[in-house]
Amino acid sequence: MRSLEDMLALSPWTRGLSAEHLDRIRAAIMVREFEAGSTVCRKGDPASAWVGVVDGLVKIHSLSPSGKSVTFAGIPAGGWFGEGSVLKGEPLKYDIVALRDSRIALMPEATFRWLLDTSIAFNQFLLKQLNERLGQFIGMVEHDRLLEPDARVARALAALFNPHLYPVTEPHIQISQEELGYLAGASRQRVNRALRVLAGAGLIKVDYGLVTVLDLNGLQRYGI
Repeated sequence: MRSLEDMLALSPWTRGLSAEHLDRIRAAIMVREFEAGSTVCRKGDPASAWVGVVDGLVKIHSLSPSGKSVTFAGIPAGGWFGEGSVLKGEPLKYDIVALRDSRIALMPEATFRWLLDTSIAFNQFLLKQLNERLGQFIGMVEHDRLLEPDARVARALAALFNPHLYPVTEPHIQISQEELGYLAGASRQRVNRALRVLAGAGLIKVDYGLVTVLDLNGLQRYGI
């Protein structure tokens, strides 16, 4: 199981920080555990912390009063998110739900803003982070409206391997068909079919609860 120290070592935003910065960050971050299906943060909650996934998998989604749900992103271990809401000082506009048992790191807003005030490297990281996130969301809208289910599953998988947003070190991820269905907006049965199609195309290898990416560029371009 990955520790907070492991996560910080892999996080690109820590690489340009001084020992003083890192010591203060370690002392400030809180780590909490959430069971699968539980809510990490709710829509309307104050954005009082920058959020990271130490271990597990969460989704960012919104539920309408009529019960219609939309998933904006899946965040695997190693990912940090919510910086936009913290920067604007506004309530969250989405729910964060654990798709499996997860350990979540919470950097208090005060520490986040101190980093902004004292670290050029952190500011440079955030500029790229926000740009990557914007591109991800624009792509999600395009994929949802223009692509067939097989291609949506391919994009949902590829998004989990964005090297800036999610600094994974291995070409595979533990994810169930149900979890992937939440991210791609498809049923578990439809995801099963899509995975077989993508495996047949030589883009991925599928094992029980595990997907190995063989051709990331091919996944990103599938269906174009």
